[in-house]
Amino acid sequence: MRLDKFLKVSRLIKRRTTANQVCDSARVFVNNNPAKPAKQLKVGDIISLEFKSGIKSYKILTIPIGNVPVNQASELYEEILTN
Repeated sequence: MRLDKFLKVSRLIKRRTTANQVCDSARVFVNNNPAKPAKQLKVGDIISLEFKSGIKSYKILTIPIGNVPVNQASELYEEILTN
């Protein structure tokens, strides 16, 4: 699944166009490398997002086939605590 679509489906970012803009501005990293919106993800990848409040990292647990209900979106990833 593409990075921008995963960010939207997992509800880490609300809209896919916003996810594209964030990726294009080099504020999204996959396995510590800057990532484009079309980056293909796999289970075990680490996504890091730069927010105004700091950097948050998430480990991908599952890749969904399509859209996911809101109550199941947080099951797609695990937040990694950073210092």
